[in-house]
Amino acid sequence: MPEERHWYAHSVAGLQQEAWQTLPEHLHAVAKRAAKFADAFGAGTWGHAAGLLHDAGKYTEAFQRRLAGGAERVDHSTAGAKLAADLAPQAGKILAYAIAGHHAGLTDGKSNDPSCLTERLERAVLPELPQWLTQAALLTKSPFAFAPKRMGFGWAFFIRMLYSCLVDADFLDTEAFLNKGQSELRGEYPPVATLRERLRAHLAGFAHKAHPSPVDPWRAKVLAWCCDAAREEPGLFSLTVPTGGGKTLSSLAFALEHAVTHGLERVIYVIPYTSIIEQNADVFRKALGEDVVVEHHSNFDPWRPKGAAAEAPEPAGDETLARRLELACENWDARLVVTTSVQFFESLFAARSSKCRKLHHIARSVVILDEAQMLPPAVLRPCIEALRELYEHYGTTVVLCTATQPALEKSAEFPCGLDAPREIVRDVPGLFTALKRTRVEHLGRLTDAALLERLAGHRQVLCVVNTRRHARVLRRGLDEAEGVFHLSASMCPAHRTAKLEAIRKALQAGVPCRVVSTQLIECGVDVSFPVVYRAAAGVDAVAQAGGRCNREGELAEGGVVYVFEAQDAPPPKGEMRRAAQVGAEVMRRHADVLSPVAVEDYFRTLYWSQGADQLDAKRILERLRAMDARANLPLREVSELFAFIENTYRPVIVPWDAAGARIVDGLEHAEHTGRLARRAQRYTVQIPPREFAALEQAGALECLRERFYVLRNMERYDAEEGLAVADGGAFRAEEWIL
Repeated sequence: MPEERHWYAHSVAGLQQEAWQTLPEHLHAVAKRAAKFADAFGAGTWGHAAGLLHDAGKYTEAFQRRLAGGAERVDHSTAGAKLAADLAPQAGKILAYAIAGHHAGLTDGKSNDPSCLTERLERAVLPELPQWLTQAALLTKSPFAFAPKRMGFGWAFFIRMLYSCLVDADFLDTEAFLNKGQSELRGEYPPVATLRERLRAHLAGFAHKAHPSPVDPWRAKVLAWCCDAAREEPGLFSLTVPTGGGKTLSSLAFALEHAVTHGLERVIYVIPYTSIIEQNADVFRKALGEDVVVEHHSNFDPWRPKGAAAEAPEPAGDETLARRLELACENWDARLVVTTSVQFFESLFAARSSKCRKLHHIARSVVILDEAQMLPPAVLRPCIEALRELYEHYGTTVVLCTATQPALEKSAEFPCGLDAPREIVRDVPGLFTALKRTRVEHLGRLTDAALLERLAGHRQVLCVVNTRRHARVLRRGLDEAEGVFHLSASMCPAHRTAKLEAIRKALQAGVPCRVVSTQLIECGVDVSFPVVYRAAAGVDAVAQAGGRCNREGELAEGGVVYVFEAQDAPPPKGEMRRAAQVGAEVMRRHADVLSPVAVEDYFRTLYWSQGADQLDAKRILERLRAMDARANLPLREVSELFAFIENTYRPVIVPWDAAGARIVDGLEHAEHTGRLARRAQRYTVQIPPREFAALEQAGALECLRERFYVLRNMERYDAEEGLAVADGGAFRAEEWIL
């Protein structure tokens, strides 16, 4: 290769070649960044090698012509993968996955697809390369000792982590050259120790509350236990706290104290439902400041003023901060990330660079799995294995945080379980007894007429049912009563937020408040009723409904949760049906169905009764176990099969208010729609395909930009019930978010 030849990685339109980024400069910079990222899990030399080799294919005249404006397509990713595989057959093949996929995504090792890694490597022709590049150091052994049965899963997980290091390093270096202003907005977050001090100051204020709660002394105990346990070595923990026990801030206190003590980099709070994620993020912002909390989910709009009225004409506030928070969602480089279960787990099995880019920042972090019982049974075993990899090999502390622990520990009956977690609460039975605020009574079968009569007889009451249709039927049955509210996912999030605020005001004022809701109100919504009715469901759902009853222990005689079987509504289907059946069994066996013993009995029965195959419905583990001597792994196949929730519902944007109408107008006319699409999530309703087709056939929908469906006939959207559909089926995950 001629010494005088200059090779370039990136060009800049309008500037001479002297101002372009040279290829050696880019390769060394990416190698340095990737090595630093991979050092977090002991694989720095792997990251360095991947960075050096990833753009080796740019050492061709064809690619240099493309940089100068040529139109020919050039595969610049496979050459470095080929070199890695040639230099070290097995270790090089592992590197090759990451290098070959750094633009197009991870692929399968060997398949009938011509884009699989084996086919690409066989077709690849190495260009003439500089000597320093061909002598790049490669490791020849695994950074971890994988058990034989877990070797395929372990290598697949490692490849995604290494891939994450490479693609993030590549994106960041390219951005630093091509968009310096944007690059300078990244990072610069306060250290974890600063967040800990802010939280300590915030918690100190609770000691001087104007109106102490009867449960405050026990909340203080939970906090003290969390701070004490933070000194223990990283690994797997459980935090079992009943609703109202202060687990949100106490778990954050554990995470920050633990991170400071052990030099961990960040806290990642993983939450299943919209209602919890927005509420908890607001709690964290009040405690730590607006500038440190990154929400990453489809409903979050960093440009929407916190607490501002929906009618605000345009997003306001600190635009620099909003942009920084938006950028942090790409790679989770912030110190506190609040995200969803769907985003977290699907990223751990993903193949696309945009989904995997953040993964390396999970290493050496504290991951709080809030409402840990919400792991779907169909993917339970793959999720368990992913968590095991994190705490065994990547220095991550995982906390299973819930009032209803899902009994995931390994046993003779459940051999695929996790190691026994260390419980943070020192006296779980005592805590549950002290914070017991409700009793559960089973009413048996009730007709809708009998149920409506009971609901009308209460001044303030919550009724939670399993389907949207049943919620609508009951609301209409209460139409003549005073203070009736309806909540379901037929209403867009912005509409539900307004309804919840009205419900809270009614409860605080002591006026009539009768709420009929689907299960979306159960997880984390901060409301308190004296009486709750719950349609038959799993014990965890009954416990969550009970969390909306006598929440602060304000009723001396306690609250009541009535469980009933809805005679006039179709029984729940699928997972909900199994959960309800097991729940009924457990209720017959235990006087207190909400006790920790009963909850453990429920989850053990639920998991064991399904069998190992049903806890990995897509056979993810079996596919990954079959890694051959050539390190062939079905990475893309697994990413396409793994779905944390199976959701066939279709999104419809509803311009519910003036702000929603402006978003729709922007989607129709704006040149770039990315930010508007995120803002539109607060005005989006998910409906079944059948109902979507009916609305489309009736001319009620309009498609914008060939991707955004908007409700144009607003007569179809009821001010009380939301989008008028006739869905009779149960959708257990109706409020799961991405």
